[in-house]
Amino acid sequence: MQSIRELYKIGKGPSSSHTMGPERAARHFLGKYPSAARYRATLFGSLALTGKGHLTDEAIAGVFEGRRLDIIFDCAPRTLPHPNTMEMCAFDEDGNTLGSITYLSVGGGTVRIAGEPPMQAEDVYPFRNFQEIMDYCRSKNVPLDQAVYDFEDDGIKDFLRQIWRSMQATIRRGLTASGKLPGTLGVERKAKRLFETTEEEEEPEQREKRHLCAFAFATSEENAGGGQVVTAPTCGASGVLPAVLLYMSRRHGFSENRILAALAVAGLVGVTVKQNASVSGAEAGCQAEIGTATSMAAAAVSRLFEATIDETEYAAEIALEHQLGLTCDPICGYVQIPCIERNAVAAMRALESAELSRVLAGTRKISFDLIVQTMYETGKDISARYRETSEGGLAAAYKVS
Repeated sequence: MQSIRELYKIGKGPSSSHTMGPERAARHFLGKYPSAARYRATLFGSLALTGKGHLTDEAIAGVFEGRRLDIIFDCAPRTLPHPNTMEMCAFDEDGNTLGSITYLSVGGGTVRIAGEPPMQAEDVYPFRNFQEIMDYCRSKNVPLDQAVYDFEDDGIKDFLRQIWRSMQATIRRGLTASGKLPGTLGVERKAKRLFETTEEEEEPEQREKRHLCAFAFATSEENAGGGQVVTAPTCGASGVLPAVLLYMSRRHGFSENRILAALAVAGLVGVTVKQNASVSGAEAGCQAEIGTATSMAAAAVSRLFEATIDETEYAAEIALEHQLGLTCDPICGYVQIPCIERNAVAAMRALESAELSRVLAGTRKISFDLIVQTMYETGKDISARYRETSEGGLAAAYKVS
């Protein structure tokens, strides 16, 4: 399995697969052909169908600023190596092709070249699935986060600390922002209102849940506005884990080291899904993005409360099992409706999953690895209309006035 550094990435929204990935691919290609007279980027599949709403063209153009660049949105149905496929070509002054590379944006900002091994870091964990992670930790009689500290480099705690501080900074910005998000939908920012609203007969528990949702809205709205977020595991699902961690930190006063341990365990859940399935909405629907984020957050809560390994795995399993089949149908290709609200709902579900697992872990029948496999198979069966193409579901039913 790859490092959790490949899971948690700090970057600009609104989409890790549609903006961060293509931007990374563009930088790689420019490095290969820095002196070309002209460049062309052709977007296929989900990148073409929802690229405008996801600001894909702006992300690519920003890399080639001051150079001749053509961007083509090829929406024609075709067989692709991945739903997020992008071809880049370089030309000389006479129009001769200097070279071309086909990139696959496979989710979470990770990019691969078609037909080649992953471009990113090599595997750092000797595990193939979550069962092997648990077996290792049981053999050492250590909590799950110790696997991270055993196999990652010496700077991993500093890295997690940077990730946590970036998450908090995003929430702070989102809680103070107001106005409408970019695009034609006219979606208003709601995080500030959610956080500051007071009601006379509101119970303390209701207020706490409202704050949890406000934190999720804050990050998701920052992402939708192109602000800086942390992929957890993606930009579209980036609001769940930070909201849950900040909520738990404020409510229970957990130390920073405990939060970092929770982030580490959540990271193990995320890389397990990336290794054995997908975190790409274009490949497996929103179950791959929000479903994985909910599992990560549920496992993080379990670690905060020092739950057993079995309880932690069960929390992650519950969270993903009950989002199987969740579709990705962003209206007009914007990461706004239903994405922002969905992050808040998922944050609440993560807490509920962790609570259920503490009571029922000894009765369970289904493993997390089995649910990950099931999620991936379900994702492959979901019609492309419901996998980040904006051709079905809410995206097709809602008519923009």
